[in-house]
Amino acid sequence: MTNTFRRFTLIISLALSLFPIISRAQEEARPVWQIAKFDITVNNLAAERALNARAIVSLRNVGRAGGSSISLRVNSKAEVKSVNVDGSTATFGLTPEARGGAQRITVRLPASVAPNGVASVAVDYRLPVEENSGIAAISSLGSQFLPDALWYPQLNTRFAVRGADAAPFHLTVSGATAIASGIDKGANGSDSVYEQALNAMPFFVTGSWDRVDGAGNMKGISAFLLKGASAEERKRADALMGLAADARTFFADILGPISDAPVRLVAVARGAGFDDSGTILLSAAAFRRSKIDAITALSIAEAIARVRIAGETGVHGEGYGALREGLSRFLATLFIEKEFGADAAEAERARERLAYVAVLKRDAPLSRTTALDDTYFNTVGNKGAMVWRLVDHTVGREAFVSALRASLQAAKSNQDGLTLPGFRSALTERGGASVKTLLDQELDQTTDMDLLVGLPRLEGGQWVSALRNLGAIDATVNVAAITESGERIAVRGTIPAHDFAQVAFKTASKIVRVEVDPEKFYPQIDFSNDVVPRSENSSNALSEATRLLGAQQYSRAEAIAREMLAATPRMQEARVILARSLLGESRNDDALREARQLLDERLPTPASLAWGDIVLGEVAMRQGQAAEAARRFNDAVREDAEYPSTLAARAARIRAEAASGASPIDEGARAFLGQVDAAIRTGRKSELDALVLPGELGRFIRGLAGTPSESWETRVLRTEQLDADRLAADVELHTKELGVEHSGTAVLILARASGGWKLAGIEYFEVK
Repeated sequence: MTNTFRRFTLIISLALSLFPIISRAQEEARPVWQIAKFDITVNNLAAERALNARAIVSLRNVGRAGGSSISLRVNSKAEVKSVNVDGSTATFGLTPEARGGAQRITVRLPASVAPNGVASVAVDYRLPVEENSGIAAISSLGSQFLPDALWYPQLNTRFAVRGADAAPFHLTVSGATAIASGIDKGANGSDSVYEQALNAMPFFVTGSWDRVDGAGNMKGISAFLLKGASAEERKRADALMGLAADARTFFADILGPISDAPVRLVAVARGAGFDDSGTILLSAAAFRRSKIDAITALSIAEAIARVRIAGETGVHGEGYGALREGLSRFLATLFIEKEFGADAAEAERARERLAYVAVLKRDAPLSRTTALDDTYFNTVGNKGAMVWRLVDHTVGREAFVSALRASLQAAKSNQDGLTLPGFRSALTERGGASVKTLLDQELDQTTDMDLLVGLPRLEGGQWVSALRNLGAIDATVNVAAITESGERIAVRGTIPAHDFAQVAFKTASKIVRVEVDPEKFYPQIDFSNDVVPRSENSSNALSEATRLLGAQQYSRAEAIAREMLAATPRMQEARVILARSLLGESRNDDALREARQLLDERLPTPASLAWGDIVLGEVAMRQGQAAEAARRFNDAVREDAEYPSTLAARAARIRAEAASGASPIDEGARAFLGQVDAAIRTGRKSELDALVLPGELGRFIRGLAGTPSESWETRVLRTEQLDADRLAADVELHTKELGVEHSGTAVLILARASGGWKLAGIEYFEVK
């Protein structure tokens, strides 16, 4: 070794040894702001199509240097009127941000705030809402503002590397009945007031509900049903509150005492799927379905898990989604397994795999993905859950839970809350170098593992299968074989990274099937080559079977569905295709058997419930039982599962009711839609606007205004009351534009407002 090389090595070593010191010194030389509390007052929400608010943001300087300015972020359309700091008027500037739809409010502080000092920044602003959406809406039927609307000032939005700010808050919504998270302090005159002690993101929804409160072990849990709820909806509310109570007990047993924060299950017309700190927005259909469905059960379980993981400690830092979304989903699936059985949990994990495989070629490493990535929720939720399941399997449940409990306890005294590096460190302490290697690969790299298995061959009186691992880390897996007599034999082995291995099954019986990693612990780029002979169990097979079904190639769709079910017997998506294919082949008894199995699932998906009822209804129609068919189709509509099933159920219900002589139509709604037809034919925007609920259908109205229609005729086929203020009308449309005739069906939503009907939405529009 030359002297020059030694000196070079010494310089590099010295530089590397000093780098942490230099980095810490640089970090110490700047202020770091952290939100301690939000205090938000929303004023005169119904007075105009804008949110008028005053937000007081309390901040602490947790850095190592004094701070002379603060940057907050709010919706880019917000009009900031004034900013005060500690009661004094402050100067501020507004700068649009390139990504995320926010603008930056840079506030110059009257005096520098020393380390550990506090500042209170009050922002008065107005946020106009031109058109209602699921995250921001102002309506006489109900308004709502969710965190994604960026409706309040914050340091970091969810598009930041460390995630959105979460902190305790005080929220007042004046002049409205609102629901948020936290303790309901009761109406203060006409105001709604909430005090939240957990780390939370402020939000609220307003509207009219029938409230149901839980008792006994459901104490502190409430359900809010849309006004006019039926006895059946109240019964389902009790079941869902019981599920939430069971989840609360389950997570307390695993993670330690859980906050007694109120849990609210809120039925909404839009915005379903959002939850924060115990308040869960659910589709109104969740309370109308014949039993608890898989999507609703998972949503509630994840929300309760997040109260403990994120609400009590806060989740921040790079890779926060792997904890907030992925860890919550993993824990929620454990609860699903305990509550509904191993089959229900495995069905959920199969859906995770199918959803993740669809985006894995575009995903980013879990530790670096942010909400700016279009694959964010699919990746952090589904792959995240898979990774934590793999780690739990590797270190053992006791060690995993111990590490999580320790991390949650440490997070209470850590200003950053629960972090991915902190949890990784706790797991590595318990699992050693092998777990560190596993975490480094699964969290810091994109998925590259693909496990393959070869056809078994007889060698020396035993059967041998070759294995291959295309991934960057070793895979220790089970390999399962099925003999021609149905006997199952499992052996365990390790497949080195980027290498081959083989397993031997000590049996003289012929082996007809071999599968590597049958439990599917490892995230992979392809799960379809884990088994020989290769079977149809991939997302591509599901897509192909769906395509064939749509093309009315029923026998081919049936064959693929049966192959998928042979590989994954409880795959509800495949059974739906099988039932529909058998119906298309006029094999009524076989179709009924599959449909009833879908409806008998302990935890069915909404689509399973809907298609099961549709198949039963169609068979009833063929047997001349129109009234029974109409009842089944009506149940399928109420499931409100997804577009295809609901569209099919609506059309079939009209057909069945016509055959049985019962098609309910609200005459007032029919007359109102006649007025809409007349206004559309004139093309006058003022006439159209007068018939539409403010904030709704803006694009639709703009497309019709200005040009009179040659012909526009709406024939009402059926109407249905959705709640106390809304009605759905199934209609048939016949139009003529620029000499071209169009016809088809649609579902229009009408709402009572200002003493009459208003057009409030278009749910389905199949006019061609």
